[in-house]
Amino acid sequence: GAAAATAAVVYARAKRAERRNPPVGRILAVDGVPVHVHVTGEGPPLVLVNGNGTMVHDWIISGLVDRLRRDWRVIAIDRPGYGYTGRPRTRLWTAAAQADLIWKTLHRLGIEQPIVLGHSWGTMAALALALDHPEAVRGLVLLSGYYFPTKRLDVWAFAPPALPVVGDVMRYTVSPPLARLLAPRMIAKMFEPLPVPRRFTARFPLDLALRPWQIRASAEDSAFMVPGAAALAKRYRELDLPVAILSGAEDRIVTPGRQSVRLSERIEGAELTLVPGVGHMLHYFAHDEIARAVDRAAARSGARDDTGAEGIGIERMEASPGIEPGCKDLQSSA
Repeated sequence: GAAAATAAVVYARAKRAERRNPPVGRILAVDGVPVHVHVTGEGPPLVLVNGNGTMVHDWIISGLVDRLRRDWRVIAIDRPGYGYTGRPRTRLWTAAAQADLIWKTLHRLGIEQPIVLGHSWGTMAALALALDHPEAVRGLVLLSGYYFPTKRLDVWAFAPPALPVVGDVMRYTVSPPLARLLAPRMIAKMFEPLPVPRRFTARFPLDLALRPWQIRASAEDSAFMVPGAAALAKRYRELDLPVAILSGAEDRIVTPGRQSVRLSERIEGAELTLVPGVGHMLHYFAHDEIARAVDRAAARSGARDDTGAEGIGIERMEASPGIEPGCKDLQSSA
């Protein structure tokens, strides 16, 4: 009885969080999955793929969307289970499966050969998209990514809510309040060595991130992270497109030397930028560096030339709301 009462409270709080933080874009039905997409700006297409625990809202709060929309048509897509994109239990949501859904979403929107920018776990989906659908991606910009398997205790700590039955009970009882208790320290770790920006503290919809169905997505992605990186690492040499790799030099979540630097050595022609004094949440502090990396990737691929755009800054970088019918009940898909 106590567990049922707790579950009812958790569910009510999750639905209240959705009312307070509605979708910021459209929700499309793609391959039987509701997919949340925010589109803004004019120019060549640029797709943003979120990391673990975040969502489209995070790109907007960071200010990066406003910076990029000056020159690009920015398409931010919630990965399966995050924000307002569903995550049906009928599929195993590996990086390849998530990339396939993104590819079908882009096809649905009529987006052809975009530059794809991923952050953290989202870099795995971006890489899988480029590897499995090479004709659909013109260039990659990878931020703070995890690319090679390592021993990670956090995987074991965050994976249990993904377990069948036991995980379901956890997600509707102990997981949300425990995550809320741990959130301040976890968030601080992501931003270290810099302080957490006020705009993040004031605007990030933490209650959305702590809904039981998003906790399941985050837990499953944590469980898939190491084997997923191992599978992708075998294929990096297949990539034949411009790749820009950026990382905060002081990242406390993913070690740049073991991940970003190593990846730059594995992919021929890849560009590497380590931004000094910045941690894992690079997209909050390095707007200009990211924008220049996108421009250079586009210039190398000819993306900007195809649109008739001129004046791409190619200087050497110094590291320094409508819902479609049939998609209203997101919980049923989650």
